[in-house]
Amino acid sequence: MLVLAFDTATAAVTVALYEWIPGEGAVPRGTAEAVDRRRHTELLTPSIAQVMAEAGAVPEDLSAIAVGVGPGPYTGLRVGLVTARAMGEALSVPVHGVCTLDIIAWATGRDEPFVVATDARRKEVYWARYDSARARATEPAVGPPSDVPEGLPVVGEGAALYPDVLGESGHEPLLPSAGALAELTVARLAGLKVPELLPPEPLYLRRPDAKEPGPRKKVTPA
Repeated sequence: MLVLAFDTATAAVTVALYEWIPGEGAVPRGTAEAVDRRRHTELLTPSIAQVMAEAGAVPEDLSAIAVGVGPGPYTGLRVGLVTARAMGEALSVPVHGVCTLDIIAWATGRDEPFVVATDARRKEVYWARYDSARARATEPAVGPPSDVPEGLPVVGEGAALYPDVLGESGHEPLLPSAGALAELTVARLAGLKVPELLPPEPLYLRRPDAKEPGPRKKVTPA
């Protein structure tokens, strides 16, 4: 089983190719990481080509595609989802979505309760509470940092942006990793009890910043 995974729901453009090998688990075959809030479109396709070439694989070798579904800003998130769905249709392979907060949580490997918080802009964070790296306890939410439950460690870029509210240290990993996304997806497909896979549909939680223009105002003759 060869799984291509990528996430563009945050400032990170992260891509990984993992193979499931019985007895060994999920084995990395190629990775590419970049952080650029404004160049998701320009970076994603070359990054996919890079990891495929690194593994000596071609698109027809893929068994599945995994993509982060957010929550995240509209523009960046859309890039990953459109690419995943287009590739899945062209290759006739399944496309699985994973909550981006779950990806960060999985990478922590924590066994105790904690919170993941990412940057939602507008002085807000996307967040969810976890019982462990494998189990989310609440649905993803968006709001001011003060909404995040007190008394728990908080990881993610959102936490690092508001240390006065969410703590001064211990926020790593700040951004999602496609390696963690691929591991989680492969584990779920292999039948392990891990966070569920979702349809490849965006998890926005709020309306896009950009708005369609309204009707033109009528001008009253002087």
